[in-house]
Amino acid sequence: MCGIVGVLGHHEVAPILVEALKRLEYRGYDSAGIATVAEGTLDRRRAVGKLVNLSDLLVHEPLTGKAGIGHTRWATHGAPSVTNAHPHQAGGVAVVHNGIIENFRELRAELAEHGFSFVTQTDTETVALLTEHHMRAGAGPVDAARQTLERLQGAFALAFLFNGENDLIVAARKGSPLAIGHGDGEMFVGSDAIALAPLTDRISYLEEGDCAVVTRAGVEIRDANGTLANRAIKTVNLGDTRIDKAGHKHFMAKEIAEQPTVIGQAIGNYLDHDGNIILPDPGVDFSKIDRLTMVACGTAYYACLTAKYWFEQIARLPVEVDVASEFRYREPPVTPGTTALFVSQSGETADTLAALRYCEGKTDRILSLVNVPESSIARESDLALPIHAGVEVGVASTKAFSCQLTVLFLLALKAAHDRGEMGAEALADHISALRGIPSVIATALEANGAMQAAALKLAEARDVLFMGRGLMYPLALEGALKLKEISYIHAEAYASGELKHGPIALVDQYVPVVVMAPRDTLFDKTVSNMQEVMARKGPVILISDRQGLAEAGSGAEAMIELPHVPDVLTPILYAIPAQLLAYHTAVAKGTDVDQPRNLAKSVTVE
Repeated sequence: MCGIVGVLGHHEVAPILVEALKRLEYRGYDSAGIATVAEGTLDRRRAVGKLVNLSDLLVHEPLTGKAGIGHTRWATHGAPSVTNAHPHQAGGVAVVHNGIIENFRELRAELAEHGFSFVTQTDTETVALLTEHHMRAGAGPVDAARQTLERLQGAFALAFLFNGENDLIVAARKGSPLAIGHGDGEMFVGSDAIALAPLTDRISYLEEGDCAVVTRAGVEIRDANGTLANRAIKTVNLGDTRIDKAGHKHFMAKEIAEQPTVIGQAIGNYLDHDGNIILPDPGVDFSKIDRLTMVACGTAYYACLTAKYWFEQIARLPVEVDVASEFRYREPPVTPGTTALFVSQSGETADTLAALRYCEGKTDRILSLVNVPESSIARESDLALPIHAGVEVGVASTKAFSCQLTVLFLLALKAAHDRGEMGAEALADHISALRGIPSVIATALEANGAMQAAALKLAEARDVLFMGRGLMYPLALEGALKLKEISYIHAEAYASGELKHGPIALVDQYVPVVVMAPRDTLFDKTVSNMQEVMARKGPVILISDRQGLAEAGSGAEAMIELPHVPDVLTPILYAIPAQLLAYHTAVAKGTDVDQPRNLAKSVTVE
């Protein structure tokens, strides 16, 4: 989603802003811009497309000044264009914005009555014009910004820069994340700590409704009630915010390759030396839970679907799984004894956060699974469980997904033990098998060549089907999503048994079918469905272990061999081919692997 950065520094700020924006590219964007104040004069530069276009513009039309704000825009209101790009300026104020102003039409009509005209299609322009309106009425910059904030409805993170003010940025958040960086006589604003990492390791996180008045001397933060509420300064580990490709062609390739390491780290953070599952305080006792409701979006939703099988089969705990954007508006009844679990890589996903807030006061407890411990979802949960995946830059989630699965599996094991459904010996066996997963995944990554060859076949297709049964059904969904996200090929996933209830009508020699079928208890049934595809000339890419390929590989267009693992652990392993097939298909097609069109890493608007 849109990225925001602001700097009150000692040096020329334009190159610093551009460099900080580069660190926010992973969020997804289609235009970028900066504004600075030099000798009291406000000016800006904006460009469509990649940041290199803005950098080129600044070579020919440089901006000076030691105070400035910058922005990478992911279009919501108005198509990508220079006119619609941020910062937006009205008279003596420039604004950058992440989020959606829901009442902007009402505000536009009001401003039009005061003689203001509009040059963009965006909701953000309304914020700049309203602030300028208050300044013309006699308000100073800070008061004008605060008066504007009082009128805004929706979700936003905002930073204001003012003409004639070389030492002032006003920042505010409601629903979208924003952080303040503390330097030595310098101050910074950023959408996250990653943007500010080269500038400072001392960060304050704004909370819901906060408004911050930032100068080089420091920051004054007031909460939604106007009460002084300066937030704690935390020191972040700069190693945790490092962004580089480590010799890989794409961030996605690097992050796929990192999975043995990060999964091992996730396991290590939840097990003690004796193999006991240890949760952060205050922990959770699953024996006291009657029902678990899991809510997420996108890839995290598929992680929840996988975990539903684990919790219900291993722990005998009833589970409901919902897409956050539907859950929040369906307003389902929540019964006593229900615990809600929210899963989000960023911890800022707008729909997931709104669903969490719906559950506040209704559920017995709110748990969350996040990759950013300081995120809004983590802070608003009774218990936040980090997945320890590290910074994930590629828009298509890879290592975060496998770490989500790993932590969810550990939770399911704990639930089974707490509820008396699994004895100590069986628990120890499962944990021992899980400890071996990083090594098994490292072996699976060695099958990269077979996946690359299969991907060449997929790259020629317009439509692809994915099939799987049981624990492989959510993985089929994830494989189809990955392919859609980065290769732009239409792909759909079906539970294998559902194929003959309609989707088989799509099958012909031009529609590849990816079959995820480890040699498990459902293998024979999946193979039967695969034979139905081949009988209709559908080219099959079969993913299985050695025994499965030996039994069912005859007639398949391509075969990908994975190591054998216990049935319950197959989802973590089979995430690898789901990712690599999509990756190599996208590379073959020449699409933008790390920043696919129209997508954002962190979806902080509806």
